[in-house]
Amino acid sequence: DVETVFVPIWTRGQGVYRRDLEMRLTEAIQKEIVNTTHYRITSRAKADTELSGRIERISQQVLSKNPETGLPRELELTLHLSFTWKDLRNGKIRQEHPNFKVSDSYIVDRAVGEEFFDGSESAINRAARRVVEQMESNWPSGS
Repeated sequence: DVETVFVPIWTRGQGVYRRDLEMRLTEAIQKEIVNTTHYRITSRAKADTELSGRIERISQQVLSKNPETGLPRELELTLHLSFTWKDLRNGKIRQEHPNFKVSDSYIVDRAVGEEFFDGSESAINRAARRVVEQMESNWPSGS
Protein backbone atom coordinates (compact mmCIF):
# COMPACT_ATOMS: atom_id res chain seq x y z
CA ASP A 1 0.00 0.00 0.00
CA VAL A 2 3.07 2.28 0.08
CA GLU A 3 3.86 4.24 -3.06
CA THR A 4 6.08 7.10 -1.90
CA VAL A 5 9.02 7.50 0.49
CA PHE A 6 10.69 10.56 1.94
CA VAL A 7 14.37 10.02 2.74
CA PRO A 8 15.79 12.93 4.74
CA ILE A 9 19.55 13.35 4.98
CA TRP A 10 20.80 10.77 7.44
CA THR A 11 22.70 12.07 10.46
CA ARG A 12 26.06 11.17 12.00
CA GLY A 13 26.75 10.03 15.53
CA GLN A 14 28.97 12.18 17.72
CA GLY A 15 32.02 10.03 17.07
CA VAL A 16 31.68 10.02 13.27
CA TYR A 17 34.03 12.65 11.88
CA ARG A 18 34.08 11.76 8.18
CA ARG A 19 32.65 14.67 6.22
CA ASP A 20 29.78 14.13 3.79
CA LEU A 21 29.45 10.44 4.61
CA GLU A 22 25.82 10.94 5.61
CA MET A 23 25.12 12.81 2.36
CA ARG A 24 26.70 10.05 0.28
CA LEU A 25 24.73 7.36 2.12
CA THR A 26 21.45 9.24 1.76
CA GLU A 27 22.01 9.67 -1.96
CA ALA A 28 22.90 6.00 -2.39
CA ILE A 29 19.75 4.92 -0.52
CA GLN A 30 17.57 7.21 -2.63
CA LYS A 31 19.10 5.84 -5.85
CA GLU A 32 18.68 2.25 -4.66
CA ILE A 33 15.01 2.86 -3.86
CA VAL A 34 14.39 4.39 -7.29
CA ASN A 35 16.35 1.72 -9.18
CA THR A 36 15.18 -1.44 -7.41
CA THR A 37 11.72 -0.84 -5.94
CA HIS A 38 8.35 0.43 -7.04
CA TYR A 39 8.52 3.29 -4.52
CA ARG A 40 8.95 6.90 -5.59
CA ILE A 41 11.05 9.42 -3.68
CA THR A 42 9.15 12.57 -2.80
CA SER A 43 8.96 15.41 -0.29
CA ARG A 44 7.82 14.76 3.26
CA ALA A 45 4.51 16.58 2.65
CA LYS A 46 3.61 14.19 -0.20
CA ALA A 47 5.12 10.96 1.17
CA ASP A 48 3.33 7.89 2.52
CA THR A 49 6.40 6.91 4.56
CA GLU A 50 9.72 8.24 5.84
CA LEU A 51 12.99 6.35 5.99
CA SER A 52 15.30 8.13 8.42
CA GLY A 53 18.57 6.97 9.87
CA ARG A 54 21.88 7.65 11.51
CA ILE A 55 25.46 6.52 11.03
CA GLU A 56 26.23 5.60 14.61
CA ARG A 57 29.82 4.55 14.18
CA ILE A 58 32.45 3.58 11.62
CA SER A 59 35.07 0.96 12.35
CA GLN A 60 38.00 -0.31 10.31
CA GLN A 61 39.99 -3.48 10.76
CA VAL A 62 43.19 -4.56 9.05
CA LEU A 63 42.62 -7.84 7.19
CA SER A 64 46.10 -8.17 5.72
CA LYS A 65 49.42 -6.35 5.62
CA ASN A 66 52.00 -5.84 2.92
CA PRO A 67 54.79 -8.26 3.90
CA GLU A 68 57.46 -5.91 2.55
CA THR A 69 56.38 -2.74 4.34
CA GLY A 70 54.17 -3.95 7.18
CA LEU A 71 51.55 -1.39 6.13
CA PRO A 72 47.87 -2.34 5.79
CA ARG A 73 47.04 -3.89 2.42
CA GLU A 74 43.39 -4.90 2.87
CA LEU A 75 40.96 -3.25 5.26
CA GLU A 76 37.43 -4.01 6.33
CA LEU A 77 35.15 -1.03 6.82
CA THR A 78 32.01 -1.48 8.93
CA LEU A 79 29.17 1.03 9.05
CA HIS A 80 27.08 0.80 12.21
CA LEU A 81 23.65 2.20 11.37
CA SER A 82 20.28 2.70 12.97
CA PHE A 83 17.17 3.44 10.92
CA THR A 84 13.42 3.68 11.11
CA TRP A 85 10.83 3.34 8.39
CA LYS A 86 7.72 5.16 9.55
CA ASP A 87 4.26 5.37 7.99
CA LEU A 88 3.43 9.08 7.87
CA ARG A 89 -0.28 8.42 7.29
CA ASN A 90 -0.88 6.80 10.66
CA GLY A 91 2.37 7.37 12.60
CA LYS A 92 3.15 3.65 12.97
CA ILE A 93 6.67 2.29 12.71
CA ARG A 94 6.90 -0.15 9.80
CA GLN A 95 10.43 -1.23 10.65
CA GLU A 96 13.08 -0.24 13.14
CA HIS A 97 16.69 -1.38 13.15
CA PRO A 98 18.74 0.09 16.03
CA ASN A 99 21.96 -1.87 15.42
CA PHE A 100 22.40 -2.59 11.72
CA LYS A 101 25.96 -3.39 10.61
CA VAL A 102 27.22 -3.48 7.04
CA SER A 103 30.84 -4.40 6.22
CA ASP A 104 32.91 -4.36 3.08
CA SER A 105 36.60 -4.82 2.41
CA TYR A 106 38.93 -2.91 0.14
CA ILE A 107 42.53 -2.95 -0.99
CA VAL A 108 44.70 -0.02 0.02
CA ASP A 109 46.44 1.06 -3.17
CA ARG A 110 46.90 4.79 -2.54
CA ALA A 111 48.55 7.02 -0.02
CA VAL A 112 47.17 6.73 3.50
CA GLY A 113 44.01 8.81 3.85
CA GLU A 114 43.08 8.79 0.17
CA GLU A 115 41.88 5.20 0.18
CA PHE A 116 39.05 5.80 2.66
CA PHE A 117 36.89 7.56 0.07
CA ASP A 118 37.13 4.67 -2.39
CA GLY A 119 36.71 2.04 0.29
CA SER A 120 33.77 3.79 1.88
CA GLU A 121 32.03 4.13 -1.50
CA SER A 122 31.73 0.37 -1.79
CA ALA A 123 30.53 0.06 1.82
CA ILE A 124 28.00 2.86 1.31
CA ASN A 125 26.55 1.19 -1.77
CA ARG A 126 26.34 -2.14 0.05
CA ALA A 127 24.65 -0.43 3.01
CA ALA A 128 22.12 1.20 0.68
CA ARG A 129 21.29 -2.19 -0.86
CA ARG A 130 20.92 -3.82 2.56
CA VAL A 131 18.69 -1.02 3.95
CA VAL A 132 16.40 -1.19 0.92
CA GLU A 133 16.33 -5.00 1.17
CA GLN A 134 15.01 -4.55 4.70
CA MET A 135 12.27 -2.26 3.40
CA GLU A 136 11.27 -4.93 0.90
CA SER A 137 11.27 -7.73 3.47
CA ASN A 138 8.27 -8.78 5.50
CA TRP A 139 10.21 -8.86 8.77
CA PRO A 140 8.31 -7.52 11.77
CA SER A 141 9.15 -4.15 13.28
CA GLY A 142 12.09 -4.13 15.66
CA SER A 143 13.87 -7.13 14.15
